[in-house]
Amino acid sequence: MLIAVPKEIVPGENRVSVTPDVASKLIKKGFQLNVEANAGLNAGFTDDQYTAAGAKIITNVEELYSSADIILKVQKPIDHPTLGRNEIDLLKEGQLLVAFIYALHYPEIIKQVAQKKAVCISMDMIPRTTLAQKMDALSSQANIAGYKSVIMCANALGKIFPLMMTAAGTIQPARVVIMGAGVAGLQALGTARRLGAIVEVSDIRPQVKEEVQSLGGRFIEVDTDESMQDAGGYAKEASPEFLKKQKELIFKHVSEADIVITTALVPGRKAPVLVTEEMISKMRPGSVVLDMAVEFGGNCEISENGKTVVKHGVTIIGEPNLPSCVATNASEVYAKNIFALLDHISKEGKVEYNFEDEIVKGSVMCFNGEIINERVKALI
Repeated sequence: MLIAVPKEIVPGENRVSVTPDVASKLIKKGFQLNVEANAGLNAGFTDDQYTAAGAKIITNVEELYSSADIILKVQKPIDHPTLGRNEIDLLKEGQLLVAFIYALHYPEIIKQVAQKKAVCISMDMIPRTTLAQKMDALSSQANIAGYKSVIMCANALGKIFPLMMTAAGTIQPARVVIMGAGVAGLQALGTARRLGAIVEVSDIRPQVKEEVQSLGGRFIEVDTDESMQDAGGYAKEASPEFLKKQKELIFKHVSEADIVITTALVPGRKAPVLVTEEMISKMRPGSVVLDMAVEFGGNCEISENGKTVVKHGVTIIGEPNLPSCVATNASEVYAKNIFALLDHISKEGKVEYNFEDEIVKGSVMCFNGEIINERVKALI
């Protein structure tokens, strides 16, 4: 089967779905590989490197799509800036599209792919199981986002992170509050601690308290009888009563923080508002808030998608694509996730769909012209 790797066209997207190293591995597995010219350049990978790995460089986008059995992307399909039509229009019957679709947020994309009778695997829907760990792209990208979030905040803050004893006096360590102890939140916690900050973490799941403490963080605990975690290990949508309790408790912690990083997402739902404008107004001038959920409505009431703004003297960073800011490493781990997935669902360079397999069942959104994921189907 022939794999095509298009250049990402979403503004600000620097990642590529396949690196030269993974290209070589896919070819050894029996696949052929076509890569659009300069597809990996923004991530630090040249056309010559892909050619050396055994891939063929294609300059014509329509030729790239029409010749392929599998399309590997990072971002969901959008209107192509030079062709004047959507990337979905380039798909053909039976073709497999693999990308971060965020199908529960954008179900209409799955509907359009199904209408083309193409197959779609949404990388954000890979089950969180032991078997699927190697292909869990959501976690691999969140790990990088968590790291980068702290670096960006540190750069925007007019203070240093660690305690420092000098002849001129003692500099107190920065105080960081992290909302959400998922993969991104825990990586942010570890990074901030390594830089010397005092870190507090809030999460609706009491199960994560031990993980937070093991990384040197202080857990902000909300008393509740509710079960706040679903069977897949993701946070569930919290009740209004719980969110009210949580906001009251963290108000003091946020107002005393130098940095607040929010990471709370609920699949298929608008991100919960955790940091209100009133909280921001009580923070010290020069403080920083980074809203990692800004693309899906935002955890901060006054963050702006794709913008860094100053409100009430506080810098609010609304960067929706943190992994793209570290495109080389983000591409490397994503490409390895892709390889693990294709290795799992293929034999001798040919993809086989076994819907008894939990990974195939969970991640394939549409097949043979039908939407087969029940959650997406319900949204349609």
